[in-house]
Amino acid sequence: MAADTVIHRLLRQAEVRPTAPAYYAKEAGRYRASTWKQYVDEVKTAARALIALGVGRKQREGAPEDASCTCILAFNRPEWSTADLATMMAGGVPAGIYATCSPTEVAYIVGHTEAKVVFVENVEQWNKIEEKLDELPHLETVVTMKGTDAIDHDKVITWEAFNARAEETSEDVLQAHLDALDEGALATLIYTSGTTGPPKGVMLSHKNLAWTAKQAVDLIELAPGDRTLSYLPLSHIAEQVFTLHGPCTAGSQVYYAESIPKVADNLKEVKPTVLFAVPRIYEKFYAGVKEKLAQATGFKAKMVGWARDTGRDVNELRNHGGSPGGFLKLKYDFFAGRVYPTVKEALGLDEARVCVSGAAPISAEIIKFFAGLDLVIREVYGQSEDTGPTSFNVPGRTKFGSVGPAFPGVEVKIAEDDEILVKGPNVFMGYFKNPEATAETLVDGYLHSGDLGKFDDQGFLHITGRKKDLIITAGGKNIAPKNIESSLKDHLLVGEAVVVGDRRKYLIALISLDPEKAAAFAKEHGIEGDALPGHAKLTAELQGHVDVVNRDLARVEQIKKFRVLDKPFSIETGELTPTLKVKRSVVNKKFTEVIDDVYGESLEASSAAQ
Repeated sequence: MAADTVIHRLLRQAEVRPTAPAYYAKEAGRYRASTWKQYVDEVKTAARALIALGVGRKQREGAPEDASCTCILAFNRPEWSTADLATMMAGGVPAGIYATCSPTEVAYIVGHTEAKVVFVENVEQWNKIEEKLDELPHLETVVTMKGTDAIDHDKVITWEAFNARAEETSEDVLQAHLDALDEGALATLIYTSGTTGPPKGVMLSHKNLAWTAKQAVDLIELAPGDRTLSYLPLSHIAEQVFTLHGPCTAGSQVYYAESIPKVADNLKEVKPTVLFAVPRIYEKFYAGVKEKLAQATGFKAKMVGWARDTGRDVNELRNHGGSPGGFLKLKYDFFAGRVYPTVKEALGLDEARVCVSGAAPISAEIIKFFAGLDLVIREVYGQSEDTGPTSFNVPGRTKFGSVGPAFPGVEVKIAEDDEILVKGPNVFMGYFKNPEATAETLVDGYLHSGDLGKFDDQGFLHITGRKKDLIITAGGKNIAPKNIESSLKDHLLVGEAVVVGDRRKYLIALISLDPEKAAAFAKEHGIEGDALPGHAKLTAELQGHVDVVNRDLARVEQIKKFRVLDKPFSIETGELTPTLKVKRSVVNKKFTEVIDDVYGESLEASSAAQ
C-alpha cells in the first residue's frame, strides 16, 4: 500500500479530476487555469530534473540530515509550488526563504541546508545569492523562474533549461523515488522568522503535513469548488497549508496574487470562498470599513447600527451551534439582502464562507466588528513546530477573544508556569542540525510552545502572553504585554504598539502610526507631516485612547507614558518579521535612547512636582 503523503494526494487529484482547475495565474492581465493533470505533469517533470541534478534522499533509512535540500526564494507563484512539491516527490527536502530576506539571511539558510539547488524568482533575488556565493560551497545550480532576464553565470539555468534536464531521468526512476517516500521521513524545512535570534529549521515529516492537512480540510469542509488566494509568504507553514497541502488533499482551487500591492484588487477578482490572512490584513479592512460607515448619517446610520446588532446576535448564536429564528431571523434576512452584501463586495469577500486569522494575535474588537457585518473571522493559534494549528475556532464552536478549542486529535495542556504544551501527530521532528534546541523544546513528547495561556470553563484557549516577552517590573510584577498592545492597536491611527517596562517602575509604550491614517489626520488638522509625531493634537487624540485602554487594566499594567515614533515599523528597517510580527528585542535595542528619554521625561516631571 502506498504511503499517504501530500505527494500521493496530489497524484490522486490528477486521477479523479484531471480536467478540473488546480490553480490560476495571471497571464496578459487575465487569470488562466491549469488543470490537475497539467499541475501533476509539471511537478513530475521538475522532480525528474531535480533527480538528474542529484536531489533526493542520500540514505533511505538515514537521519534527517541525510536528505538533500533545495531552497526557494520567490513571491507566491506556480513555480514556487512546483519546486516545493517536486523536491518532496524526488525524495528531497524543500526550504522556503522569505522574499524579503537580506543577502546575509538568504546565505544563512542556503548554507545551513547545504542546498544543491536554489530556485529564484528574478535577477534581484539572484543578486542576493551571487553576493554570497563564496560562502556557499554546496550550491551547484540556481534555477530562475519564468520571465527572468538572461543571467550569464555558469551556475544559473533558466526554468526551461531546468525542465529539459528531466530527459535524463526515466519515469521508472521517478517511480522508484516515489515508492521510497516514507511517512515518517523528513518532508520539509520551515525556517522560523527569527524574532529571537537566527532562524531555526523546523523539521516536518510527511505524516505531519498529511495528517494536519486532512484535519484542516475536514474542519472547514474544504471542497473542489472552493477558491483561495495565495499571497502570504509560502515559506510560512500556514500559507503552505492553504496553498499546497490543503488543495492537494481536497482538490480545491488556488489563485496566485500578482503582488502584495495588488491583493485588494485580486480579492475582488477571485472572490475567494476561503480566506487566510494575518491580523494586519483584517486591521486594514477594519480601518477602511469603519471610516466608510462613519460617513453614514440619519436613517442610514441607524440602519447600519441595527444591521450590526443583528449580525452580532446571529453569529453569537451560530458560534454555539444554534441558528436564528422568529423575529431575529426576519431581521437577519432583511439585512442580508441590503446591508451585509455591500460591505462584503467592497472587500471581495461576498462569497467567502470561511475567514481565518493566524500567525499573530488579532484584536477581539476587530473580530466583533466584522461579526456584526456578517463576516466571521475565526482565529487559529499555533506555530511552525506543530505544523500550524494548536487550537482553532471552528463553525459551531467559536468564542470571540479566544483562539478556540484544541485542534482535533491534538492534546493541549497548561504547565504549572502557564506555558502551553502540545502533543499530537502534528508536532515536529525537531530542529535541523540543532539537537540542543530540540531537547529544550521537545520534552517527554510535548512541544513547549513558549506561549502562555489558559483554558476557560468551556474549553476555549486564551493566549495571555509569551514567556520570553514577559516584562518583569522593578517591583517584581510579571506582565504579559500582548493584550495591552492589542488594545492599543484598536485605534485607527496606531500601526504598531510595543509596551516597554522591564526592570522599570512602570510601563510605557512606543507607538508607530498607520501611514495612511496619519496622513489623513495631518491633512484634516492642517499639520505638516514631519511635525505630526510630536504634535499636541495627535498626542491628545492618542492620550484619550490610552486612557480608555488603561481603565480595563490593573494599576501595574497601565501605560503611564507613550512616545509616537517618527517612522512606521517595517520589514525593510528590521522591526517586523516577514509575517509582520514585531521583533521586540530589535525595537528595544534600536530605540534605547527614545525609551531612556521617555523615562527621563517622567523623572524630570516627578522632580519638578516635588
